[in-house]
Amino acid sequence: MANPTFADFKKLTAHAKDYGFVFQSSEIYDGLAAAYDYGPLGVLLKNNLKEYWWRSMVQLHENIVGLDASIFMHPKTWKASGHVDAFNDPLVDNKDSKKRFRADVLIEEQLDKIEGKMTKEIEKAAKRFGEAFDEAQFRATNPNVLRYAAEHETISKRLATAMTNGDMQELHQLIVDLGISDPDTGSKNWTEVRQFNLMFSTQLGNVAGEEGKLYLRPETAQGIFVNFLNVQKSTRQKLPFGIAQIGKAFRNEIVARQFIFRMREFEQMEMQFFIQPGTQQEWYAYWKETRMKWHLALGHPAEKLRFHDHDNLAHYADAAVDIQFDFPFGFKELEGIHSRTDFDLGAHQELSGKKMTYFDPERNESYVPYVLETSIGADRLFLATLSYALREEMVPGQDDPTNVRDVLALHPALAPIKVAILPLKRTEERIVKIAKDIFNDLRFRFDVQYDDTGSIGKLYRRQDAIGTPFCVTVDYDSIDDGTVTIRDRDTLQQERIKISELAAFIGPKVDMANLLAAAAR
Repeated sequence: MANPTFADFKKLTAHAKDYGFVFQSSEIYDGLAAAYDYGPLGVLLKNNLKEYWWRSMVQLHENIVGLDASIFMHPKTWKASGHVDAFNDPLVDNKDSKKRFRADVLIEEQLDKIEGKMTKEIEKAAKRFGEAFDEAQFRATNPNVLRYAAEHETISKRLATAMTNGDMQELHQLIVDLGISDPDTGSKNWTEVRQFNLMFSTQLGNVAGEEGKLYLRPETAQGIFVNFLNVQKSTRQKLPFGIAQIGKAFRNEIVARQFIFRMREFEQMEMQFFIQPGTQQEWYAYWKETRMKWHLALGHPAEKLRFHDHDNLAHYADAAVDIQFDFPFGFKELEGIHSRTDFDLGAHQELSGKKMTYFDPERNESYVPYVLETSIGADRLFLATLSYALREEMVPGQDDPTNVRDVLALHPALAPIKVAILPLKRTEERIVKIAKDIFNDLRFRFDVQYDDTGSIGKLYRRQDAIGTPFCVTVDYDSIDDGTVTIRDRDTLQQERIKISELAAFIGPKVDMANLLAAAAR
């Protein structure tokens, strides 16, 4: 379809609610900030995305197995991992608005503005020079771009150094030097920056005080690390091998916004890959390439994705990179790939007093393995998929230029509803019976929807808007010859097909194997 217009953020969030993808949590009580519920179509799409990740990780790798660890873990787990002492965000309050912000986010947003200025300069030049435009040369010679680039680099280095050193005074000075104001009120009257731990705590049963203190896990990775030996011995895995997990995590984010991008309760899809010490750079490069290929297989274009190396490495990492996606609000982290060294297993070995070593028969020695991590937010993947798939298109073959449709151009394997059954006339009993018989037959194979609540044109538009790849219309000819019209969401082509051949026609086109094969190539 020519010249699609992609939905802006406001339209995206409205569409998600109107069509049953995502609702504000506890909306009848005016909602709960940074908490959302997945509606009837949203839960189907999210489950399909999780299935794609799980099958590509576990099913397609003979040396990666699955795990589902408990949300509650012994509190010493979080002492060993460093979360009790070091899982903090730098916070700053505005004295006038009484609002609280993450200091590093305020500075990062300033960096985004500078990057936006550079992009604007480049776009203007590209429009002015047309095909003769050389972007690399323009970046290297244009005074404005060079000035913005130097400013961006200086601020980035100061931010990275301050975050690495935990220098709250320097973060405050950066905010002052950059003239950052409260985004809502414009006030620049800031408090000092201070640390705030992000873990939610609760109590174990009726045990009060520190003895009974538990934490809601802030990440799923530690459940994998403490089960390393259980999994390795029970599955007889040899290094290198991985453990994959999908599960909820909880962080007491102060700045939780941008719809489902940053929430306090979220779902992670993580895989920890255990390797020989000294091989981490080789595997780091492998998983960078593999994970980017996985995202591209979803249909996201290369220009929507990019690698972004960490300026400020976590305490456990010797290398880290994000795969960023171009959301409606700019490039932001979608997936992290981290070389975690032997920090996690080593820390748990030290605090628990239990050996976390692997005996390598080839080297005839025992050692604590190193770890390569890939971690992607299921909610962020959902948002990225929705934001790229939702678009407005002109309907071809129509004289009226205002004749447009909203279409959710999802990969057929990911679509919440694979096929909609639409009776042409709901008052005609014979048509209705055939349509319901088809519905009852196909629902054993696919997620199917039956809809007779409007004219056929309106029903088509609704199915386009929720991403249904195929619509089956039952009409009067179906009574006579046992055929139906099947319509393709993307091409709008229609063809007659025998009812008995519907499942065979639809099945290969919506099979998850298509996605998995693309990711594996």
